[in-house]
Amino acid sequence: MATQLVIIGLPSSGKTTVFNALTRAEAETGTFGAGADEPNLATVKVPDPRLDRLTEMFQPQRKVPADVQYLDVAGIAKGIAEKGMSGQLLGHLAQADALLHVVRAFEDPNVAHAEETVDPLRDIETLNLELLFSDLALVDKRLQRIASQLPKLRGQERDATEREQVVMTRLKAALEADTPLREVVQDLDPDDAKILRGFGFLTSKPLLILLNLGEDQIGDEGQQQVQDARERFTRPGVAVDALAGQIEMEIARLDPDDAAAFMADLGIAESGLDRVIRLSFDLLGLIPFFTVGPDECRAWTIRRGATALEAAGEIHSDIQRGFIRAEIVGYDDLLAAGGINEAKKAGTFRREGKTYVVQDGDIINFLFNV
Repeated sequence: MATQLVIIGLPSSGKTTVFNALTRAEAETGTFGAGADEPNLATVKVPDPRLDRLTEMFQPQRKVPADVQYLDVAGIAKGIAEKGMSGQLLGHLAQADALLHVVRAFEDPNVAHAEETVDPLRDIETLNLELLFSDLALVDKRLQRIASQLPKLRGQERDATEREQVVMTRLKAALEADTPLREVVQDLDPDDAKILRGFGFLTSKPLLILLNLGEDQIGDEGQQQVQDARERFTRPGVAVDALAGQIEMEIARLDPDDAAAFMADLGIAESGLDRVIRLSFDLLGLIPFFTVGPDECRAWTIRRGATALEAAGEIHSDIQRGFIRAEIVGYDDLLAAGGINEAKKAGTFRREGKTYVVQDGDIINFLFNV
């Protein structure tokens, strides 16, 4: 299943414009202002020059990039957590692998701002608090339920519930101190961390903050705004960047040659899609590995630090179950050698066992018993 990033933001932040830029979709902008709950969804191929080069080298019948999925949900208005998010919106956010917060930095007299003025730092703080309040409400609700259940429980069931109570109390204290749960979960005992699975806490998710710039802000002004936001909001599991959503959406609708010329005129070095994907994968701790051959060259996505056995399972459970060994060559080593056979002669093609930690860009062939 593709990694899913849910695009969030205050109303009129340009979320759907950014969604269109990233996915080359043509979703209608401005429709969520009337309270529509139906999200925009698109799955896009992750650009990776290494896969392009491998495809040139092996000339397969098909090239299969990794996928990433973007879900553009309704705007999160100030005060929504206190009133209670709709179950549908909360469900979308809870299931996300990461959140992409689009923050309005552009000025436009034709698009009113809910707070009357454009202030990216204020708006980032506002939405951060909405996510935090939503988590706090969920923790409070769970603690109340635990308190009502405990007198009726005995033995192991009581012990497990008391342990959950301790964990939830710790989360509550962190949230009341304005600490996002992503900074707490990483320090939990593995057994305690398991307790939290299924809750989908919003502040436990990696967060990419994207300042949505106007065309006149491309350059020094936009870079300064990004720097200001980074100094204030960069924390573990949080990254800050910017793109010009309207311009990027227009670029996405051009053919490659026209897009390149347009980007050169504006001084845009790379597409917003490429940069956002890279930042998102870094935040999620994901890396690609590749399988190659005459049938296909394919990119697979795994978490950083995954073993060869886990990578085999990403392809198919049968390969994981019958794992014998992995034949591996690094991407740079393969290019330097000029091919698999040449890498074998050079000694850079090697055999590894189940516990080998897969590296970013490894080309792997799995040997297994059926």
